[in-house]
Amino acid sequence: MSGRRSRQSSTTSRITDDQIIELVSKLHQLLPEIRSSRRSSKASANKVLQETCNYIRNLHKEVDDLSERLAQLLSSIDADSPEAAIIRSLI
Repeated sequence: MSGRRSRQSSTTSRITDDQIIELVSKLHQLLPEIRSSRRSSKASANKVLQETCNYIRNLHKEVDDLSERLAQLLSSIDADSPEAAIIRSLI
């Protein structure tokens, strides 16, 4: 059974091809890697979805790295200092 058929036979929420195209277009506009490339208007839906997944993975990694850096910084300063309070508010 094709993806289109299974999507149409679903009794829950249905999404049209036009809605998928619109959502992929919105994702396309959010991705800095694709947005800045010369052939950005030619990117396939597959490419946009792959780049979206990569971008989200990278964002998660950055958040983890920054959280670790903040935790290290917090452990290296006086816990009662104003700086520590600022760092705790960021975590």
